[in-house]
Amino acid sequence: MTVTHAGPATVLREARIPQDGMYEGRRTLRRLPEGREERPYERFGVVPQARTIGAEIKGVDLARPLGTELREELNRALLEWKVLFFRAQHLTSDQQRAFAGHWGELETNPLLATGSTEDVVRFDKRDSAAPTYENVWHADVTFRERPALGAVLQVREVPPFGGDTMWADMAAAYDDLPQEVKDRIEGARAVHDFIPGFARFYGPERLIPHQDRFPPVEHPVVRTHPETGRRMLFVNTSFTTHITEMARDESDRLLRYLFQQAHVPEFQVRFRWQPGDIAFWDNRATQHYAVNDYGSERRVAERVAIAGDRPC
Repeated sequence: MTVTHAGPATVLREARIPQDGMYEGRRTLRRLPEGREERPYERFGVVPQARTIGAEIKGVDLARPLGTELREELNRALLEWKVLFFRAQHLTSDQQRAFAGHWGELETNPLLATGSTEDVVRFDKRDSAAPTYENVWHADVTFRERPALGAVLQVREVPPFGGDTMWADMAAAYDDLPQEVKDRIEGARAVHDFIPGFARFYGPERLIPHQDRFPPVEHPVVRTHPETGRRMLFVNTSFTTHITEMARDESDRLLRYLFQQAHVPEFQVRFRWQPGDIAFWDNRATQHYAVNDYGSERRVAERVAIAGDRPC
């Protein structure tokens, strides 16, 4: 594009308009589903951490059993904020599992199981036997027919600096797509496979035994949230390999564009951990990224995941 001005010869050199989707001007940042009104929370305090995603919950002791009303209000907060933070809880593994169990059956993952039970995953980068599952935007286990509903992560030991975790709101990411892109992915399906996500950590001898248990699966590129009805992007760099019924080069270009939406800062929240903190996120509506910027310092975390439903 060349712009000229009348009068004395003044020519503005060619300006390239971004084509990668990283800048679209003013963004639509809608936290709630369309038509849903804000309502106050009665059983705890809520401190927003970003415009559409992430809230700290105050006044709840997760070590105590949740009553029906508290559980329902926490679920509403989860649906509205997508990731909830609870400071200084210091739960035992059993207490952490009990809290997560209020949302459904706990999920086991033979590729990750490292904790005190099959459904507890322990992350400790100083443990030479444990790979570093960091530095990539992803949603958990989308290679399953029924990916996880959500996850509860507790950090037990933190480095003196760094080691934050980030989450991206994939409903806001979908809202801000250009209409021509929305039209192009309407009804599209994509293949998800565990091998691309885990091949950077494990060799064939570790992956081959799981191929029959976890064959590639298809999910919609845009899924509808089963509780809110919100539409969300449902592709990620770890496990989404290609869009079906599309030439591979075209699929690759489109997926690169869609993957980039998780990188937009306006769709993100970033959490700085302290020992005993808990994060509880909706895996259906978010992607997350563990920031590996703490070198040889120690960071120890435990996660339990909640089994989910088939995306539609």
